[in-house]
Amino acid sequence: TVHIFSVASGHMYERLLRIMVLSVLKHTKAKCHFWFIKNFLSPAFRRTITEMAAKYDFEVSLVTYKWPAWLRAQTEKQRIIWGYKILFLDVLFPLWVDRVIFVDADQIVRADMLELAHMDLQGAPYGFTPFCQQPYDREETNGFRFWSGGFWKDHLRGRPYHISALFVVDLLRFRQLAAGDRLRIMYEQLSSDKNSLANLDQDLPNYAQHQVPIFSLPQEWLFCETWCDNSLLAKAKSIDLCNNPLTKEPKLKQAVRVVSEWSSYDQEIKDMAKD
Repeated sequence: TVHIFSVASGHMYERLLRIMVLSVLKHTKAKCHFWFIKNFLSPAFRRTITEMAAKYDFEVSLVTYKWPAWLRAQTEKQRIIWGYKILFLDVLFPLWVDRVIFVDADQIVRADMLELAHMDLQGAPYGFTPFCQQPYDREETNGFRFWSGGFWKDHLRGRPYHISALFVVDLLRFRQLAAGDRLRIMYEQLSSDKNSLANLDQDLPNYAQHQVPIFSLPQEWLFCETWCDNSLLAKAKSIDLCNNPLTKEPKLKQAVRVVSEWSSYDQEIKDMAKD
């Protein structure tokens, strides 16, 4: 069984999330079990995802976890979601789940997730894809790569800065290394400065690389048009609808333009809702 984890809030992201689920199912013959954070989902989504599970033969579990009183709270909804995405990986899932793959709601999968479920992470507790680097970087947005200079360049010391839109977690190794505790301790320290952790779910694991190592997934595991040259698109195993600081193009418009199969997936789900 391939275990996929995601989180979404709001009508548009729930629409994208259903399409992400469908894209995963279209590319694997493995049994799939999807895990969603219950706190942020609408009743309508909970109903339709149950209908999808029956139609496409997958399992779905809604999980929840109360943010601990001793851990500095976040007040903005987006930052709370980011926190749930990275801070509680060791406690969200039952002990019988050995490995889980996080996939952003606004992502379309084009490969068999079984490959990630079996990938050798070489002793690391989790694997992320680096932001596109040469020869796949997009020149127009290179000026926005904050991790290429200043604090981040000094801190990373040659390690890549990874994107958090897709990552695979070896939960056995993660717990063995007490990675959850390490991440929460660093979060508590860093979050006291309101200028830290601008992208909480991404900055935290990248900052923690010296204590909680990251295995760098092959570049084709994540294409994002904002940061990646179009030459990577043809062999991309997943496509993320990243925000573009230059164009600020709406996600749905970007989805139709960049992902050839997106509209047919969207229509398939609409047709299912009519049945």
